[in-house]
Amino acid sequence: MSESLDAEDLDLVAALQVAPRAPLSRLSEVLGWSSSTVSRRLARLESARLLRVIGQLDWPITGRGNPWHVWVDTAPGESDKVASALAELPQTQFVATTTGRADVFCTMQPGHDDDLPALLDRVPSLDGVRSTHTELVLRGVTKADSWRLPRLTDEQVSALTTDNVDKLDEPLELDDDMWATLRLLRGNGRMSTAQVARELGVGQSTAYRMVQALLRRGIVRPRVEIEPNFLGYSLEAIVALTVTPPAIKPVAEALADHRSARYVTIVAGSSSVVHHGIFEDEDALAELLTVDLADLPGVASFDVSVVREVRKRYWLGRAEGRLDD
Repeated sequence: MSESLDAEDLDLVAALQVAPRAPLSRLSEVLGWSSSTVSRRLARLESARLLRVIGQLDWPITGRGNPWHVWVDTAPGESDKVASALAELPQTQFVATTTGRADVFCTMQPGHDDDLPALLDRVPSLDGVRSTHTELVLRGVTKADSWRLPRLTDEQVSALTTDNVDKLDEPLELDDDMWATLRLLRGNGRMSTAQVARELGVGQSTAYRMVQALLRRGIVRPRVEIEPNFLGYSLEAIVALTVTPPAIKPVAEALADHRSARYVTIVAGSSSVVHHGIFEDEDALAELLTVDLADLPGVASFDVSVVREVRKRYWLGRAEGRLDD
């Protein structure tokens, strides 16, 4: 990577992970910098396409049904071409070339109007694909918006979350303006109420009401999107575990609390739990495989796919770690 993040950049990322919509004044107060310094550093990371605050949506919003994990075995020398073709599909959420269990791994979710069998048949028909192995995601135990870069003190975290409000549980009917607000927040999780009002041509009070309705119900969850490599985590791996039935839920929950966990799912297939994690180095991955998994009753076996290059993450394309427009 030609770009490098210094300690202050990492502190800013960590603060945004805790409070993605925190105003510059709050970030500057917590980090002990001037507002202009915070603004300048954030603008630099965004303009270099290294970081973006987006809005994470639940699966019923992004598509029809739960996602599917797909492991793809390709002909020799064809993995890059297959990964590129998969990344171009609007139904793929995550795409990466890998080593180990498969040559390419992807997570895909059918759109609301997609024919599921036709979509699943499309991957094996891609040029260069030799075989595929597909598993349905039954439950997401933890997702990437929960992962935190461990740099802030407890006092800093508390200061960033002091304005947190209670979540609302009652259902919300999404009209056209609400859908438009959702789409704006999905692309820019830090978009202000004033910006939403200008984009939609509505009053600020109306924009505020719609933004808060979406955020407080968790329909949109702002999160920081940045490649782990820039944060000091040079190794990424997908561990597919075979677990005895009584232990599936406890194992999944234990792995969700693991320091490496970005995305842990319970799946229907030859594996039972999939742990997608990031690691500082090979020793950290070895610690998970030889110590942490050994302490979990019910784990019968596992397969490991080490990520070579990420082509798409949470619907956004990647090129050498930088976010596509």
